[in-house]
Amino acid sequence: MRKIVFLHIPKTAGQTVHSELSRIVGPGQTSPVRVHTQAEQNGQFPPGYTLYSGHLDWEHLDQVQGDRFVFTILRDPFERIASFYFYLHHKSLALPPATLNEPAHTGLRNIRERTVDDYFFGGAANWQQFILDHYDNFYCTYFATRKIRGASDVAKLHPNDLIEMAQKQADLLDRIYPIERLTLLEADIARLTGARISVAEKRVNAGPQAEGTKRWPQLLEKIESDANREKLTGFAVKDIELMRRLRHQGVLHG
Repeated sequence: MRKIVFLHIPKTAGQTVHSELSRIVGPGQTSPVRVHTQAEQNGQFPPGYTLYSGHLDWEHLDQVQGDRFVFTILRDPFERIASFYFYLHHKSLALPPATLNEPAHTGLRNIRERTVDDYFFGGAANWQQFILDHYDNFYCTYFATRKIRGASDVAKLHPNDLIEMAQKQADLLDRIYPIERLTLLEADIARLTGARISVAEKRVNAGPQAEGTKRWPQLLEKIESDANREKLTGFAVKDIELMRRLRHQGVLHG
């Protein structure tokens, strides 16, 4: 079977896609590395698997030898930011205080205890770097650097240079699907593997709000400062331009 590499950007229906791909490939042929921080000496793409799927750095994608199909999924950047925030906030509410205070849960503790303004724009430098890595025009930095936490690598680039760099790197992928057109992914997987997946109509690991609810306006309402609303809006403008260019180029399918 052709090797499949799914570069899962958080809050883009990735859990659903992973579950379906793993089902048709089989757990024994699914790489155990689901998050870039789990990688050990064999790196993000250890040999011997058919499916690589997760929040992965892809700077060493050439480690996946032979015929392969590499793809990712994008959604409206504003909605991704808000969905990610509300998902993590909801997750933090489920943890008891003792667990929340563990070092491994610093991010969840911050999202639970801080105001939205302070969560996004307060805290020490290392916390602000976390925010930039995970929220600030993530599509651009992920494509440009090929790393989950690559914001600092391109922090000094002019916005247009960053977008152009991301656009060039995005062309290395076989497909980029908009979340609204996952029927295209279903068709491609059926063509490549002969097996059918169901990802267009169902969601695994969805947030607490009803499907179709617009989360971005709700997030903006929680921000106290007009200046911070403007700054948070800036976390998506380069990604929107990148998506526009990818659609024009024919790389963002659908």
